[in-house]
Amino acid sequence: MKRKIGGWIIVFGFVLLLSACGEKSQEDVVAELKDNLDEMDGYKAKAEMSMNTGQEQQKFNIDVWHKKDDLYRVALSNNEDEKGNQIILKNKDGVFVLTPALSKSFKFQSEWPDNSSQPYLYQSLVKDIEKDKEAAFEVSDSHYIFKTKTNYQSNNNLPYQEIYFDKKTFQPVQVNVLDKDKNALVEVKFSSFDKKATFKDNDFTMKKNMASGAVAEEEVSGDGVEDTLTVFYPSYMAGSELTEKKEASTEEGERVILTFEGEKNFTLVEEKSKVQTTMMSPNEVKGEIVNLGFAVGAISANKLEWSHNGVDFMLASDELTKQELIQVAQSVQSKEVK
Repeated sequence: MKRKIGGWIIVFGFVLLLSACGEKSQEDVVAELKDNLDEMDGYKAKAEMSMNTGQEQQKFNIDVWHKKDDLYRVALSNNEDEKGNQIILKNKDGVFVLTPALSKSFKFQSEWPDNSSQPYLYQSLVKDIEKDKEAAFEVSDSHYIFKTKTNYQSNNNLPYQEIYFDKKTFQPVQVNVLDKDKNALVEVKFSSFDKKATFKDNDFTMKKNMASGAVAEEEVSGDGVEDTLTVFYPSYMAGSELTEKKEASTEEGERVILTFEGEKNFTLVEEKSKVQTTMMSPNEVKGEIVNLGFAVGAISANKLEWSHNGVDFMLASDELTKQELIQVAQSVQSKEVK
């Protein structure tokens, strides 16, 4: 009996040892993530984002800089539209969306990035995990995986996300944003994450960032045909159809006005983007930043504005919801050259 009892004591101790050396619990990992965030003075991260929310998959690179407490620089670049590269900038003066190649800047009265989920920002991911008391948690050989709800105020078609963290560093590896059927419509894959990043004093100033991608006006024109306008059409029309196409000439060049009527009426205005000759004060925007996949736009209650492929777009409707405005805008990819 003694041997048996001793044997059971040994076995029981072995089980305790395994438990002590086992995987971290969900609470342990959340605590590590918060500690990581608290200890960092800032970070630099690089990622590739793929979006399957429109007619075609869109891919672009993201370069994130963050410095405590409230300085952000998110550079978005697309190899297919290099002159349309944009920067989301937050500094002591406000929140801005910059298009350096066109010398264009917009200022938002916005709570970005705190007012919505941001799949490429570390602190946003941790906040979403903390907020969701029903978050699911899994462990793989190399990752801690959280499945949480998202917070996209303008788009409730993306209610869930899967977040992968490296088990050794607790740094983000991949984020999949899912639709209601759990299909991944947005994928963010991190290629680097530097939590000991350093910054220069002017890294978050508008002047430096506007100069970072500025090009001459003739370079933006590309083919040299200044008045040629490529007209784009939506493939998703919310139950409506194109009923009128008006063309007009302005001091800035060609303008096309497309009118759609049916279940929900809306208007799409397009004109060729022009380079500002001087660095002007940013245009004030009453609305929120929205990521369309191929461009960053500004959305308000009944209007969505963005620039892409050398064209400025303005989509307006008193009948489309914000989500429908986004869906129509994301589908504006079919084109006709006039």
